[in-house]
Amino acid sequence: MEISYLSGHAALNTNTVIAFGFEGEDISKNIPTLTGKTDWIQGNPALKDFGGNPKETITVYGPASSDQLSRVIVVGLGKREKFELETLRFSAATAIQKCKALKIPGCTVDMENLTDLGHPLSKLAEEIVFASHLGLYSYDALKSRKNDNDFEMEDMTLFSAEEDEEKKIQSGAERGKATAQGVMLTRDLTNGPANIVTPSHLASVAQEMAKEYGFSTIAFGRDEITAMGMGGLESVARGATEEPKFIVLEHAPQGTEKQKPIIFVGKGITFDTGGISLKPSAKLHELKDDMAGAATVLGLFKALGQIGSDRRVIGIMPCTENMPDGSAYRPGDVVTTLSGKTVEIINTDAEGRMALCDALTWAQREYNAEAILDLATLTGACVVALGHEVGGVFSLDETLGRQVCEAAEPVGDRFWPLPMWDLYFDGLKSDVADMKNAGARPGAASSAAQFLNQFIKDGTRYAHLDIAGPASGAKKTPLYTGGATGFGVRTLLELVRDGIAK
Repeated sequence: MEISYLSGHAALNTNTVIAFGFEGEDISKNIPTLTGKTDWIQGNPALKDFGGNPKETITVYGPASSDQLSRVIVVGLGKREKFELETLRFSAATAIQKCKALKIPGCTVDMENLTDLGHPLSKLAEEIVFASHLGLYSYDALKSRKNDNDFEMEDMTLFSAEEDEEKKIQSGAERGKATAQGVMLTRDLTNGPANIVTPSHLASVAQEMAKEYGFSTIAFGRDEITAMGMGGLESVARGATEEPKFIVLEHAPQGTEKQKPIIFVGKGITFDTGGISLKPSAKLHELKDDMAGAATVLGLFKALGQIGSDRRVIGIMPCTENMPDGSAYRPGDVVTTLSGKTVEIINTDAEGRMALCDALTWAQREYNAEAILDLATLTGACVVALGHEVGGVFSLDETLGRQVCEAAEPVGDRFWPLPMWDLYFDGLKSDVADMKNAGARPGAASSAAQFLNQFIKDGTRYAHLDIAGPASGAKKTPLYTGGATGFGVRTLLELVRDGIAK
């Protein structure tokens, strides 16, 4: 979808306008520039049916003789004093879905009624464009027969009477489009079947982005993973015939090569059977999404490639399948990780932490990081604790943990802090190794976080983000109609934009 900007003095050359209305207000009086360009909006009786409730829509048609603007789709935002960006996102997506239903290939969005909401027009433009893209998202790349109702929005024009805001609005719109493309890439990869979205496929996506945007990337295979001593990742990959990949992607603009990087580590288990500790067959097909952490990191880099950043950012993705096989690792095995620490395998379905611990060790050996954050669909216990709309944050660094939560909320992600006290390691103590890879069910999300924390050196700023709940299966909204959500991409992008708080 092409995005453009139209100033208040320019001629209005469109047949459809989207306008936002508030509860208890006469919208025709709040969009004077638009009403001044037509003679049928002011006092149109159809507007009397519009209440302004969030996501409420009404289509107001002009006279048949109108040679330009023929309809206005009015969408509600609720009470002005209770305005939230989430409401704007939902309403913008609802309006664009109305365009889809009417098979309208292009529209103009009137931003006149949004000038005194406490947010810059550039931010509002970003959210409108972002929401419009996600409102039209569907995963149908593998369907051999396209639906007759397939629709593609060709262009969107943002309209404002604020002449001096043009460049800022355009910049915000471009950011919204780039961010949406990052989220949609994450959705595509997470929705993709495991026979296509393999570790090698993820490596190829990283390589393609590196070529397009000037990133650097490497992807170690099975032999290199074994030779480097990554016993955690290697043990999980042992039962899989698919080649595991340890993928590194780096954004380092000129002049930032020696800058302390922000490092994001994404769990990339492209299919998780549970291994020898086999999962129940019900819903097993959904375990193609166990690589959502890696997909989120790739989505971040997709957005970064288009928006740019003057910060050095590194993504690390340990990727493999977890399969039962004659050579698969077993309960009772003892594995030596890259750190040299030994782990007694209690449950082969606790595989994500085995892959992540080597990635965390490697990251600390290779880089002097500003901070390291991992993202993983790690535990069902976190879903039980927080549900499908909220991710868990585990960090002994209160400032970093708080920043994640604060960065997430304005962009529509939700994170909540959960404890990672030393007492959660008690159940991981082993008689035959340095630790077990799993303990008892009570407190399992926190004990998993404590397991990962054993591989973090003193002085390293670190946070573990458990996204098992919100990565997929969340409540449906105008922005999300099922499957993968792309949760977390925007939060990571905000952390990069703002920098890690001291």
